[in-house]
Amino acid sequence: MTQLLSSSPSWAITVVRVTLGVIFFAHGAQKVLGWFGGHGLKGTVGYLTSTGLSLPIAYVVCFFEFFAGLGLIAGLLTRPSALAIIIVMVGAIAKVHGPNGFFLNWELTPRNGHGIEVHLAYIAMAVACLLAGAGALALDGILLG
Repeated sequence: MTQLLSSSPSWAITVVRVTLGVIFFAHGAQKVLGWFGGHGLKGTVGYLTSTGLSLPIAYVVCFFEFFAGLGLIAGLLTRPSALAIIIVMVGAIAKVHGPNGFFLNWELTPRNGHGIEVHLAYIAMAVACLLAGAGALALDGILLG
């Protein structure tokens, strides 16, 4: 349990963790709760299954984003939360964004969507949390006592 919850007291990783957590909580809240203009769980799962994902995987994507975001914001189970984000982002690259190349589609040209650059940035942030732990101001540190 110590390996899972141990952490560097670094403020730098804290900034990365909280920022990544806010991003994924917001996206997860769109998917699960319908907040921030999202379609909610039913709409999101319906869309994800229409792309070929199985029903269980569609639910996993929604809840991984939501709960991993919360976990990272609080610094609670930081490493499993970071791993969940890595899994979702690798899946997003493989299933949706990989064929669109590297760059974001700023011009909103007719291609299908954005490339993989932002997903790689999220993966890098999550890997940093996976390696360093939660940083400062984290519940993981409190749980270790």
